[in-house]
Amino acid sequence: MKKTGILNRQLSKVIASMGHGDYLVIADAGLPIPLDMEVVDLAISKNIPGFLEVLNSVLIELEVKSAIIPIEMKTYSFQIYNSLIKTLKDKKVTEISHEDFKKKMIFARAFVRTGEFSPYSNIILVSDVVF
Repeated sequence: MKKTGILNRQLSKVIASMGHGDYLVIADAGLPIPLDMEVVDLAISKNIPGFLEVLNSVLIELEVKSAIIPIEMKTYSFQIYNSLIKTLKDKKVTEISHEDFKKKMIFARAFVRTGEFSPYSNIILVSDVVF
């Protein structure tokens, strides 16, 4: 049995399969995910698990180069936005419209659906290499 890190078998496998420049989307409960995409659905109930909890767990295991977020997060989910910016303080974070976000997210290797009920709490993590 795995002792630490992400215990979810599917999410652990997705992270292990990520290559340089691949996209991983961590989504709130309401983001429309294309039907043909791989989804790691962690949502149990309202805000369980939360967006930030999942993001922090993923960041322990995934080498991240940069991130893309919807600009609307700053207005509609300010507390999550502030926490996210602090968490990613050493990474480039690009803010784009939610509509442009949905256009970029179709290139993701996988989606991680959380139980987050805060609007626009979505992120595209761009993976990096560890060497």
